[in-house]
Amino acid sequence: MEIISTEKAPAAIGPYSQGMKTNELLFTSGQIPIDPATGQVVEAEITVQAKQSIENVGAVLAAGGSSFEKVIKTTCFLADMKDFAAFNEVYAKYFTTNPARSCVAVKTLPKGVLCEVEVIAER
Repeated sequence: MEIISTEKAPAAIGPYSQGMKTNELLFTSGQIPIDPATGQVVEAEITVQAKQSIENVGAVLAAGGSSFEKVIKTTCFLADMKDFAAFNEVYAKYFTTNPARSCVAVKTLPKGVLCEVEVIAER
């Protein structure tokens, strides 16, 4: 196994890594909408937060030698299912190969954000 780490995505806010590589797979930790340059949560609007979360996933994928095109499975967490359609509009721009996906609403997310995204990808 190999730990994935990049300054182009937010640092972990707990005892975990941004991602892990093993054999031919890369697993990202859930990425929330933190701007890696400032360490702050971006504007509290679902499309802005979805874009930042997904771009953070992209940075971890790139650091691990992968890309959005190689994503096999995504798991998406929303603070409110009312944001589902708006989240999907942003999501569809990045995950164009239509990987398998789960999307669930949760009671709360770290730092009070509106969404979190994690993926499994080929390397």
